[in-house]
Amino acid sequence: MPHPLIVQTVTATSMAELRARRDAVGHANMADIVELRLDGIQDLDPGGALVGSTLPTIVTCRPVWEGGRWDGDEAGRRRVMAGAVQAGADYVDIERRAGWVPDLRGTRTRLIVSDHDFIAVPSDLSARVREMRAHGADVVKVAAAVACVSDTLRLRAAVAASGDDGPLVCIAMGEAGVLSRLLPTRFGSCWTYGGDAGAAPGQIPVSLMHERYRVRSVSESTAVYGVAGSPIAHSASPAMHNAAYRAAGINSMDAIDAIYVPVLATTVVEAAMVAEALGFSGLSITAPLKAGWLDRTDVDSDDDASRRLGVVNTLKRVGSRWSARNLDIAGFLDACDERGIALRGKSAVVLGAGGAGVAAAWALVQRGATVALSARRGDVAATVAATLGVQTTSWPPTGAWDVVVNATPVGTWPRVEETPVEAHTLEARVAYDLVYNPEETAFLRQMRGTGAEVIGGLDMLVGQAARQFEWWTGQRPDTQVMREAARRWIREKN
Repeated sequence: MPHPLIVQTVTATSMAELRARRDAVGHANMADIVELRLDGIQDLDPGGALVGSTLPTIVTCRPVWEGGRWDGDEAGRRRVMAGAVQAGADYVDIERRAGWVPDLRGTRTRLIVSDHDFIAVPSDLSARVREMRAHGADVVKVAAAVACVSDTLRLRAAVAASGDDGPLVCIAMGEAGVLSRLLPTRFGSCWTYGGDAGAAPGQIPVSLMHERYRVRSVSESTAVYGVAGSPIAHSASPAMHNAAYRAAGINSMDAIDAIYVPVLATTVVEAAMVAEALGFSGLSITAPLKAGWLDRTDVDSDDDASRRLGVVNTLKRVGSRWSARNLDIAGFLDACDERGIALRGKSAVVLGAGGAGVAAAWALVQRGATVALSARRGDVAATVAATLGVQTTSWPPTGAWDVVVNATPVGTWPRVEETPVEAHTLEARVAYDLVYNPEETAFLRQMRGTGAEVIGGLDMLVGQAARQFEWWTGQRPDTQVMREAARRWIREKN
């Protein structure tokens, strides 16, 4: 299959606004086709919508009963679409349920027949695909809402089971379906849709599809990596890794043909299923999925820490199996080493007993620090501490420490004024916060005010990401490129 195309959807409430947005798409040169949504326009003129268009154009007038804004009768909608055909639209998109198609005889206009289900993946989807092709569709488009990434795979399988081998577009709507938009060739799609999120559930701005994910360059030979967890929209990893792939391609003779995508998964089983089905080469693991991988029969580890702790953050495909490592530990220590912070013999308290807390505590132990674990749930802290061979202390901790580490999510954007503990209750020479958005948390500001040296979570994030990149690709990335990409992502997110 050739490289996919990007279609940018344009909506508006007036003809002037529609044409202005359409022309902006052509000027930006980030999309290959523009889809003009004529539903919702007050002063509608189908011919006027096409005059002066510089890109191939799809014309759609989506009715309310198919998720659009056209609330008029079908006779009126047929006249609108007939006008688009007469004006020379490259494509017109008509719904399967409409039961009619415009007269295309003697025109250059091609027919898209589409089906949208905003509730779930329909059980008879394969039959619907065959029906749409039988209607004379040049392109079949199916879009269905998905609640989880396994639904995305079910949609993909249903389309494949239809036996249809003509041009087709397969879209999983919603956050869990983002993979269908970023990896169109893996879903059998000849193009993908981007634009304003208001146009369709889960739609992604074309600027991100073009600049961050380079979707137009993705082919069957492109290596796919990703980050799996829930929630996942908070992760800066796609911005960092994709920027590093781009920089490697520019600055090295060994260009890296790769894409890094977010995977919204709530279980290890679900994350493994999508990685297997879509041919991932590697996977970053974030909360709440860091435990449980080594219980699987298809996962091995050459990493003592992963085997001892049962917590991993990176997978690499090796033949038919996965190799697992915990690179959070090295990433944590890299930031200390860069600052010349010696840990041997020092006292440290780690706030939080989740995956990040486990990695931080183990890293400190390996460097010879005396570690205490503090968590709101004392029973969880005691269990984890026993595994690590460290002590527990009260929540919140008090007293004087050489190092205090926040391994909880408290203080993450948008709740940026929250702190896991009040700084005046602690004395510490070094304060390390694993939260990276914002780059400087309220906790770090407070601790700096007490005279402590502070380390932000961005340092650990970049450190572990660079090690993932190198393990996967064999190349050392430009860590400054990764850091700046994360900072841009933080500014955009906030």
